[in-house]
Amino acid sequence: MTRRFLFVLGSSRPDGNTEMLARRAAEQLPESVEQRWIDLAAHPLPDFEDLRHDSDHVRPTEGNVAVLLDATLAATDVVIVSPLYWYSVSAHVKRYLDHWSGWLRTPGVDFKDTLAGRTLWGVTALAHEEPVVADPLIGTLHNSAAYMGMRFGGVLLGNGSKPGDVLRDTGALSRAKTFFAQDSPLARFAYETD
Repeated sequence: MTRRFLFVLGSSRPDGNTEMLARRAAEQLPESVEQRWIDLAAHPLPDFEDLRHDSDHVRPTEGNVAVLLDATLAATDVVIVSPLYWYSVSAHVKRYLDHWSGWLRTPGVDFKDTLAGRTLWGVTALAHEEPVVADPLIGTLHNSAAYMGMRFGGVLLGNGSKPGDVLRDTGALSRAKTFFAQDSPLARFAYETD
């Protein structure tokens, strides 16, 4: 199967540190790997409305919800590109992940079965010096992958606050060179690994 990477950009600022770091990592992918980049700020999703007990779900056929659903289903690798906002993913990314709940219940989509075995990755830039503060973001992505039966490639962390700061983080730039080449084991919830 040809690998198809979907980069889901979750920053409220274009060309921010997180996107710069993700693009450095993506440059290392072979030319045969398809890449699609979708900026959630340019393709805003409506707030997710949980209707699982109230109505039937219908597959969206137009608009940003349809674009993101189709792109997610087509991807072998989904890369969440979100700055660390209040110790977790951005509001744009959280809304995108919330829509996964609706897609799980959309007839004919088989969302969970389709994504099972595929890989979820993360890229983030944080202003804090201690990477442990990104643990909630990492946990959100890891647990989402575990629930979906996906592989988890981990999260590429970089440091930066002002635009372009991450380009001075030599450790992050070095990790970016091999990030997508690393092993991506099947994600498991912490209670499953004991």
